[in-house]
Amino acid sequence: MNRTKEALLEVKGLKKHFPYKKGMFSKETGSVRAVDGLDFTVYRGETLGIVGESGCGKSTTGQLILQLLEPTEGEIWFEGKNLSSLNKTDLRELRQHLQMIFQDPYSSLNPRMRVEDIVSEPLRIHGLYQGKELRERVVALLRLVGLDEHHLSRHPHEFSGGQRQRIGIARALALNPSLIVCDEPVSALDVSIQSQVLNLLKKLQKELGLTYIFIAHGLPAVKHISDRIAVMYLGKIVELAERDELFANPSHPYTEALLSAVPIPDPTQRKERIILQGDLPNPANPPSGCHFHTRCPYVQDLCRQKAPELTTRSAGHVVACHFPLGHE
Repeated sequence: MNRTKEALLEVKGLKKHFPYKKGMFSKETGSVRAVDGLDFTVYRGETLGIVGESGCGKSTTGQLILQLLEPTEGEIWFEGKNLSSLNKTDLRELRQHLQMIFQDPYSSLNPRMRVEDIVSEPLRIHGLYQGKELRERVVALLRLVGLDEHHLSRHPHEFSGGQRQRIGIARALALNPSLIVCDEPVSALDVSIQSQVLNLLKKLQKELGLTYIFIAHGLPAVKHISDRIAVMYLGKIVELAERDELFANPSHPYTEALLSAVPIPDPTQRKERIILQGDLPNPANPPSGCHFHTRCPYVQDLCRQKAPELTTRSAGHVVACHFPLGHE
């Protein structure tokens, strides 16, 4: 695994609650707990996968890290600096090192702009290149993602979905970032194209020394690219482990259910699918105790009464469960 133990990003007690209002006078009556207390570290050169159902808070987490949303509580430390304490000038300078690849390559690119303008925009905003050097830099970025100079004058609608995502990747690379948040970057693409984009991301990571946070709702893509995987449920991390350890020894019932849905390449083999009962609870009114207890096939009284904390099962493997799988 291409990873050192140098911490690039540290998230401590991160929360994001969205207040909602009701009534004639728009009185605040509660809040949606989109992210409800996250603690994790991302090491330089690795890919941390974040996986979970829609509505679990994983995309909100990515937006918080990039300071696109202001946290309700908690701290985000990047390269030893607390992002929440930075003034606008310092944060603007640091933003060059934090970039995002968006989920939908159709809506994330301005349809009125040419490719040259889309990719060069970050460089022009930060005043890094001008004239001939700016164009040369854009051409180099396009070639890096498998496109070429003749694409410069085209508009997004002239490209396929996979090519559009490559343009988005080139834009994210423009400022030589240290960390890229990949927010479900292949979920809107055809299956045949997904592996090409994932392999491109891995190739770029190796060549440029990038660090990724890879957000997805499906485990196959996360398994393909990640070094470690964090499983989120209703705003919380319920399990975090090295990729191979998580797939071989899942400790949380929710992780077990997610893994049971991963297809097996061999059609002669059978795997029992775990079907969770009910829908994801309302994050504005989460269940008491363990948030997963309303859908857990192994629920006990303690689960309904007390919220479990993340505890260490083995080196690098933590789980938030009172009765983890394999527990003696």
